[in-house]
Amino acid sequence: MLERAFAEACATQGIVPGTEAYAHCMVGVHQARGQSAVDVFRGLFPDGEGRAEAAALSFERSFRAAVDRTALAPMPGAEEAMGQLRDAGIRVCLVTGLSRRLLSVVLDTLGWWRLVDLALSPEDVPRGCPWPDLMLSAMLRLGVEDVREAAFAGSTASDVQCGKRAGAGIVAGILTGGHTGDRLRTAGATHLIEGMAELPALLQGAGVEASPSGPTVVPTPSRPSQTAPASGRSSPPAVPTPQVPLERRNSGL
Repeated sequence: MLERAFAEACATQGIVPGTEAYAHCMVGVHQARGQSAVDVFRGLFPDGEGRAEAAALSFERSFRAAVDRTALAPMPGAEEAMGQLRDAGIRVCLVTGLSRRLLSVVLDTLGWWRLVDLALSPEDVPRGCPWPDLMLSAMLRLGVEDVREAAFAGSTASDVQCGKRAGAGIVAGILTGGHTGDRLRTAGATHLIEGMAELPALLQGAGVEASPSGPTVVPTPSRPSQTAPASGRSSPPAVPTPQVPLERRNSGL
């Protein structure tokens, strides 16, 4: 769904499938996964801010139309994992590269408002991924006292860089996105997991417990469906034990 929306947006700028320019654009889209749409297009059209903004607007329309046509399905195990985290007293913040409007569409479609304490998009901060602003904003809003007491999970290099640069104690790379385990490790992942379903066990194994500070931050799934690749998991290095809060906090859009 994401790739198609990006392809349709590129087509509005005269870049169509079967051309060298199209292949170049889709490579750029793949490399920049996890970043906001407008940042992706700024990378593709560095000399044309107007083109980048127009393409980003087209992407938003295409993605919304695709959701209306085919709806969305979460990453396997994601909903159950977030439910387990909430049941354990862990607060959850969803962060995304989608606009705030599309974030609302995703959460409405999946019925996930009940599973999250906070949801953030690049529009809520000065800079989106790979910068640390989204993670830092989540920690500030949820009252984190020590950045090392927070955990972050993401499926792209940009996601992982966000969590790493913010100083999260656990930065888990999820092997269901378009980026390999090696790339996630290079970006700063402290752990690799096959999918969201493994996140609660990872946090439990690290000694996570409910406390007055430290959210678990996970990315917003924005694909119709995802399947975890058959890839081994590397042994994680020692990291500070995060503590995750019990307090619930609502976030409206």
